Amino acid sequence: MAALTARRKRTDAPPEHPALPKHPAPPPSRNTAVLVGFTAVTNLADGVVKMALPLLAAQRTDAPLQITAVALTFTLPWLLFALYIGVLADRFDRRRLLWAANALRMAAMGGLTVAAATQGPALPQLLVAGAVLGIADVLAATSASALVPAAVPPARRERANAWMVGAETVGQEFAGPFVGGLLLAAGTSLALGLTGVAYALAALSLLLLAGRFRPAPPPSGTVAVPTRRRIAEGLGFLWRDPVLRTLSLVVAVLASVWGAWLGLMPLHATTAMELGPREYGVLLSALGVGGLVGAVSVTWVNRLLGVRRAMLADLLGTAAMVALPALTTNIWAVAAGALLGGTGGTLWSVNARTLAQRRVPDAMLGRYSAAARMFTFGAMPVGTALAGVLAAAGGPRPAFGVFAAAALATLLPFLKYLTGAALRS
Repeated sequence: MAALTARRKRTDAPPEHPALPKHPAPPPSRNTAVLVGFTAVTNLADGVVKMALPLLAAQRTDAPLQITAVALTFTLPWLLFALYIGVLADRFDRRRLLWAANALRMAAMGGLTVAAATQGPALPQLLVAGAVLGIADVLAATSASALVPAAVPPARRERANAWMVGAETVGQEFAGPFVGGLLLAAGTSLALGLTGVAYALAALSLLLLAGRFRPAPPPSGTVAVPTRRRIAEGLGFLWRDPVLRTLSLVVAVLASVWGAWLGLMPLHATTAMELGPREYGVLLSALGVGGLVGAVSVTWVNRLLGVRRAMLADLLGTAAMVALPALTTNIWAVAAGALLGGTGGTLWSVNARTLAQRRVPDAMLGRYSAAARMFTFGAMPVGTALAGVLAAAGGPRPAFGVFAAAALATLLPFLKYLTGAALRS
């Protein structure tokens, strides 16, 4: 009888299973290095391309409108396609989207390399290649930003964002144009071919990422949502959150200020400041150096001042960046302003990304990232165009003054809506 009871207890007992962890294992630390490496290589290549293609266009034509059109192909996709690509980033594996972006980049560079080795790339080829590279940039930037929370644990996310933003700034604004000039001097085919190889190596590095990078699927039985409605959901989420809404509106103004500075400085530097190519290169390099300083110091600055004061420093630094050319033609003073602007821009970008990754659900990160960047990159050409109109009417120095006032005007909504309690919520 005892044996029968014991056997029944063994039979009725639930089957034994190995203990399951209550929480998934944290992503490996190498993910941060992979993402930073991917960002550094691709943005270095982007910096080479964005310098090389307009220069190649200038060798084919002396029409300013056509040369400007080649440069415009890099940023116009942010206005035309960013919201749609944000939907893709919330539906498909984000690492595969990064591979797709680099495949587009390699195809564009391959076509240009073949053309350069024969008769040289014609203007239509440069326009098409620029548009493909611009779309790939939107796809890569949106997918990479949305991928970070799945690849990097919260404790290391601020540092990862800092190094990624620093790699973007240094690659596109400092190292990329410098390396591009050296490569083009060695040969157009060599420059374009090596840039394509850089995109390929960056794509291969993503194989080292560990984790799951596809957004969580919707519950079974959920009705498929049309693309336009998904875009509206992303924009509505951004607009309903007072912190995210204020961040986007403020950064739109700051981006227009940056567009004005970049658009006005070549004329101001060569006329009022009487700078040669070497001195002008030193002036522009201050932006990249500032970005690197911001990337290295953001964690220390956040601990010393707090996130809110660190972001406030960017508003003041950007205002100084455009105010100093209005007040003086001294190269070192203007370069110091550029250094402050580059440093503050990195502080803002790192903290804004980290805040968004904490506040935005994973299923919405792609659409939010695309919408937020659309505010940034869409405002830059607007600022450039407005600065040109103001400079034509009264000269560059008054135009710099107008945009300095615009940067200072962002202090009011920032101080009102981005309180310490709001940023911590």
